[in-house]
Order: sequence, then C-alpha cells, then structure tokens
Amino acid sequence: MTAGPKAAAAEETAPPGGRWVSALSLANLGVWVGWFGPLQLLLARQAEQLAPDHKASTLALVTGLGAAVSMVANPVFGALSDRTTARAGRRIPWVIAGVTGGAAGLVVLGLAQSIAVVIAGWCLVQLALNAAFAALTAAVPDQVPARQRGLVGGWLGVSQVIGILVGTALATVAGGITAGYLACAAFSVLAAVPYALMRRDSVLAPAARPVFRWRGFLTGFWIDPRRHPDFGWAWLTRFLMNLSYSISTMYLLYYLTDAVHYRGDADTGVLILTALNALTLLSTVVISGIRSDRSGRRKSYVIRSGLVIAAATLLLAVWQTWTGAVVASLVLGLGFGVYTAVDFALLTDVLPTAEDRGRDLGVINIANALPQVLAPVIAAPVVTHLGGYTALYALAGALALAGSLLVRRIRSVP
Repeated sequence: MTAGPKAAAAEETAPPGGRWVSALSLANLGVWVGWFGPLQLLLARQAEQLAPDHKASTLALVTGLGAAVSMVANPVFGALSDRTTARAGRRIPWVIAGVTGGAAGLVVLGLAQSIAVVIAGWCLVQLALNAAFAALTAAVPDQVPARQRGLVGGWLGVSQVIGILVGTALATVAGGITAGYLACAAFSVLAAVPYALMRRDSVLAPAARPVFRWRGFLTGFWIDPRRHPDFGWAWLTRFLMNLSYSISTMYLLYYLTDAVHYRGDADTGVLILTALNALTLLSTVVISGIRSDRSGRRKSYVIRSGLVIAAATLLLAVWQTWTGAVVASLVLGLGFGVYTAVDFALLTDVLPTAEDRGRDLGVINIANALPQVLAPVIAAPVVTHLGGYTALYALAGALALAGSLLVRRIRSVP
C-alpha cells in the first residue's frame, strides 16, 4: 500500500516487513548488475577490442567520464525525488524511469562500434541507474526505523555483492560482449518489477512541496562540514574506503593477465575471485548489521572492517600469484561485508535533515562515484610509471587504513 500524504520529515516507526525489504534488495541487485557486468569485464573487453594498443587509458577514459556523470546525477535525482508529488510516491517513479533508461544505455553499449559510442552508452547507463539508485537509497530512511537500518543495510549489502557476482557471471557466460550487455539490461529491468508493484512509498502532497528556486536548489548541495561535522567526516571516510576498493577492483582483469600471469581464461579468473569475495562477504554482511543494531554501536565495526580491507589490498601488493589473489579476495570479502552494512546505517544516522534525505544521501553517494573518476586517473600512471601493481595495491591499503581511522572523528554516533 502507498503511504498517505505526509511531510517528508515524518519518521517511520513500524518495520517495513520482509517482503518490502526483499523487493527493495532485488531492485538494488538489478542496479548493481547493470553497473558491474560492464565494469568487471565488458568495458575492459571492449577497450581491448576497439583500442588494443591503448586499452588501459581507454578504459580509464570511459569509466572516468561515466563516473563524472554519476557524481552529478545521484544528488540531483535524489533532490528531485525529495520534491516529487506523484500519486505513486516520491521514489518509485524514479526507480522505474532509472532502470528503463539504464537498460537502454546497455543496449547502446552492446551495439557500439566506436569508443565515442561506448562513452555515450556508458554515460547514459550511469545517468539513468543513478536515478534509480538514489531513489532506492532514500527509501530506507523513509520507511525503516533507525533501530533496524543496520539489518536493512546488511541486506542491501547482500544484494550489492550478488549483483556484482551476477553481473560478472552474465558478462562471462552470455556468449560475447553484445549478449552480455543485453543480459544485464534484461535482468536490471525485471529485478525492479516486484518493488514497483508493491507501491509502498511516501507521498508528498503538492501543498507540502517547497517552492522551486534554482539558486536554493543548487546551493542546497553544499552541506557545510563546519555546521555538520559528523556528516563531513562520514563523507570523507566513505570516499577513502571506496577509492581503495575502486583501485583494488577496477584493474583486476589486467592484474591477472599482466602481474599474476594467470594461465587460464582471465574472464573466468575474475568471476572466480568475485565469487569467493561474495562468499565471505555474505557470511558477514547481515550478521554484522544485526549486531550493530542490537549494540547501538557503529564506529568500532567500521574501524575493524577497514583494517581487514587494508590487509587484503596489501596481500595483492606483495603476493602476486593466483593463490595470493584467492586469499586476498576471501579476506576482502570479510572486511567489506562488515563495512557495507554498518557504514550505511551510520550514514543514515548523520543526515542533516529528514526533509532532504534523497539529496543528502546523493551527496554521500558522490563519495561512491568520485573514486570511480579518480581511480583510473591514479591507477594508470602508478601501474605504468610508478611501481606497477605492487605500488597500486599498497596505495589502496593506505587509503583503507586512513578511512578506517578517520571514522573516529564522528561524535554523534557511538
């Protein structure tokens, strides 16, 4: 049922129910399939096919431009969903439009015969899927009481990891680049159907919508860290952790071929590592969210998870064998499972205002997108000129360590 009209600041006190959490998680899974089927394999293979002599720099260009679009799109669509007065609710229309547009972008990628078309298709995917992702993320503080957000964050973490795994699997087994893109597109759309049909959403009455002024809309994206220091520290820690993770995963295909000298099919190797990472992540993500809810503590979980992530990246730096990559993937999953669930709950606890949850979570999500812009810019020269993959993964470890320690600066969350 769609909730009745209410102010955006109203707090939900009743648990949303398992069916809604399942539908939300499935829709989120579909978004991650649309992102990571391309990011894990398909874009790298296209870059290799269309520009074999410049594959690393081409991949950096495509992913960097797409992430730049993502960095702008997420907070903008989040803010627009805050103001949406559709009868279906504030968030659902953007989920539907987002997955439809994302699927169209994936089809463009599947048919692309030039780098320019690849860039256009990937930017469309990032633009549209970020509309869906912003709406899905904002639905959590809309619908879930604070005491259960660790649990729901855990299930969103499960869907994220399974989405990465399914996306990688579809890209691997579909039977070619075009088929991989089409499979990811179909899955993303179908996964959002149950969430849309449930029609559980907060409705903003037209009279309650604030008057739109461009100046106020644009300046609202600047959240002064001096006035909201906990929000600022939460943003910075997420940025550092995601930059570490992006550096660790974006060049995994090339790491296997160029550093590990993997003897089998490198696509299959990436799939195996992704599956092992998912296995250990799934073993920690939900239980850590539940334990964080029960204890009321968030920061200690985030700190410990960051230390584990740093240890995993350092293994990739110093143990450049297939066995080392397997062990590192298992360790990385343990750390990132705890981090994914608990950090999301922590972020919802430091949002400045309830009226602008979509916008503020969109600003937080810049800390997810900006690392995708910076990771290839940082990684390409490091791999080529400044020490290769040893230096690259040592840098990733240092970033994760910094992120885990700076979370201690957050004061309002235990």
